[in-house]
Amino acid sequence: MIRYLASLAFSLVIAATAAAYSEPLQMVGEARLNVMFFSVYDSRLYTTDGRYEPDQRPLRLEIEYLRNIKAKALVEQTGAEWDHLQVNHQRRDAWLAELTALWPDVGKNDVIALELDAQNRSTFYLNGEKLGMMEDADFGEHFVAIWLSPDTSRPALREALLGKL
Repeated sequence: MIRYLASLAFSLVIAATAAAYSEPLQMVGEARLNVMFFSVYDSRLYTTDGRYEPDQRPLRLEIEYLRNIKAKALVEQTGAEWDHLQVNHQRRDAWLAELTALWPDVGKNDVIALELDAQNRSTFYLNGEKLGMMEDADFGEHFVAIWLSPDTSRPALREALLGKL
């Protein structure tokens, strides 16, 4: 009986998490970010058909954290990655301020997901619960470029996310 209840509870959590996202998507690829001797996160990319093409929407990028990280550090790293990509958009500072207000600190096994819809609007989720939305279509494009641009700072991670490794 206990095993049945545990299995039922797990199934309900999975169903609730899947229901929180806008539509079912298929995984393209997955990758783990390791920095020196530390595993930082696992990432997964999803699209409607399980293949990635630039500008394909909708898509979902999930980051499952393997350690505790402060929101401030996540936002700072986003800025550093945009520096690497030479993102000089006029709204860049406003986007970083919005992320500062939107993102919480994360702990081990927390999942932050970003969904980009057909209009390139960005919706963030934490563990399947909606955090908020950023309507600016340019934001979504620049945000996913951190992982998906050919000029990313982590080319092997990109290749794995794109299902090429």
